[in-house]
Amino acid sequence: MNKITIIGGGNLGKSIISGLAGSDLFEAKNITVVDKSIYNLKEVEDKLGVSTSQNIAESIENVKWVILCVQPRQLDAVLEKIKDIVTTDQILISTVTGTSITEINEIVPSNKVVRVMPNTGAAKKLSMTCIAANDDVKEELEIVKKMFDTIGETLIIEERLMQAATVLGASGIAFFLRFLRAMIQGGIQMGFHPHEAQIIAVQTAIGAATLVAENGTHPEREIDKVTTPQGCTIEGLNEMEHQGLSSSVIKGVMASYEKINTIK
Repeated sequence: MNKITIIGGGNLGKSIISGLAGSDLFEAKNITVVDKSIYNLKEVEDKLGVSTSQNIAESIENVKWVILCVQPRQLDAVLEKIKDIVTTDQILISTVTGTSITEINEIVPSNKVVRVMPNTGAAKKLSMTCIAANDDVKEELEIVKKMFDTIGETLIIEERLMQAATVLGASGIAFFLRFLRAMIQGGIQMGFHPHEAQIIAVQTAIGAATLVAENGTHPEREIDKVTTPQGCTIEGLNEMEHQGLSSSVIKGVMASYEKINTIK
């Protein structure tokens, strides 16, 4: 129960490893990272003190948990390598976009599978991770939730919503950053130097998100606290809406959702 292997030491893998190594769930020596890149392995070994390997077969021996943290195009090859090695009591945790539990079980039919979808906020332990599993995975699901609580917030959802979670939670990082960039550009046009505009816009974004997160209020409630009759805030908000802000965001989210359902 206290040993885990992460197959894939890229950016997301490193974030997950960092969270686990800094928690009380696993000792660093019981965390093994598998990757083709010597550079990636040396980095996590030097920084976090975890074990490393380039041999998938050896790395999953006597391990309870196996996190599949590879690109979608690499997943089938990895599953083919481990299908005759994994034991029925090993739990597979997949971070792979667009591959269902059923599809994974077509190659490794005897293993319980948990799907997770973190985002790049994991690098700062601010991920939003959505988690899904079949009904036969209960006790294990709670342990997986604790694992990913080490890198941010978690939410257990139905698997049918995993594609939507990828768009809203993972692609959503890019959507918010694009809005942030526009705010910075507006600040520059008003007269701030770029670094000043970025400081102001970034801290304002953090403050806005924190108000909603900690107060548990709807965004419109917090908007009402900022807007005054005939003021500059409502003037700006109305102009943004006239130009299609909300409509454009919703259309963009839905365009991503339609696209992700065609990706394999």
